[in-house]
Amino acid sequence: MVFEGMALAGYATGAKLGILYLREEYRYLEKQLETVLLGMRGKGLLGRNIAGKEGFDYDIRIQFGAGAYVCGEESALIESCEGKRGEPRNRPPFPVQVGYLDKPTVINNVESLCSVVKILEKGAEWYKSMGTKETSGTKLLSISGDVRYPGVFEVEWGITVQEALEMSGAMNVKAVQVGGPSGRLIGPNEFHRTICYEDLPTGGAFIVIGEGRKILDVVKNFMDFFIDESCGSCAPCRYLTVILRNKLNKIMEGKGVASDLDDLVNWGKQMKIANRCGLGQSAANPILSSIENFRYEYEAKIEKGKDFDTRFDLNKAIQESSRAVGRFPQA
Repeated sequence: MVFEGMALAGYATGAKLGILYLREEYRYLEKQLETVLLGMRGKGLLGRNIAGKEGFDYDIRIQFGAGAYVCGEESALIESCEGKRGEPRNRPPFPVQVGYLDKPTVINNVESLCSVVKILEKGAEWYKSMGTKETSGTKLLSISGDVRYPGVFEVEWGITVQEALEMSGAMNVKAVQVGGPSGRLIGPNEFHRTICYEDLPTGGAFIVIGEGRKILDVVKNFMDFFIDESCGSCAPCRYLTVILRNKLNKIMEGKGVASDLDDLVNWGKQMKIANRCGLGQSAANPILSSIENFRYEYEAKIEKGKDFDTRFDLNKAIQESSRAVGRFPQA
């Protein structure tokens, strides 16, 4: 279905080449996908004069990338396709102007391309009959975490969080991370919300967190992930993610003070405006949304009755450099 959607996109835009980009981790799919492409060429659905239409020449090839999270950003994906380091480009120009090999390029996701096929087959009214007023059709939810039935579920837009939890067999749920690490961490008070663009949007990831887990452990895991996956191009993403994680560690060790919470919020908000791609702009979301909805777990770790305490020991900090130069501070 996705190959058919790509061919339709090629016809609509006048493109001659389509590239299916896969993470290296999905190499096991290559043989099956190549078999599908071969079959489409044999049926005249790819290649020259597709479906007998003169001048409709379009073919697809598969390309594997190194698997970096940042390659979910379209211009970083293009860089990877060109054999370069997966790193977002400055824009403008946008990919539709200057993209792959400096040619106009349309980037789209699997779900959108598949939806085109279903709409052409069954009609726009059929597609609009599903979902909500502003968000038509269906959505793939990848539900994981503390659930009985993890997996990928195709549902209509407009399903509530609670309905998704019941569908996947979740019990004793403390929180749900909607939209993956860069999304929003919500508590039971928001489980009534609907999954759609006018209420609670998501790319599809749905991580369920049970009562037995500590929210700060989850947040730290996400921050470690963003530090590892950052391309390092923008200074705030390169440095501030580490500073935020270290501040979080300080609180988790029971050494935090009230002002540390304010720092996390204020610095986290700067991440949203000081980076050029979505990864950096959303890297502080785990901290911001968890403080918004689970502040009590942070406050339980804060030292009471202290306004400021850096826990910084100057003498300890300079010992290594002092030994290297053979000079030590005088008492």
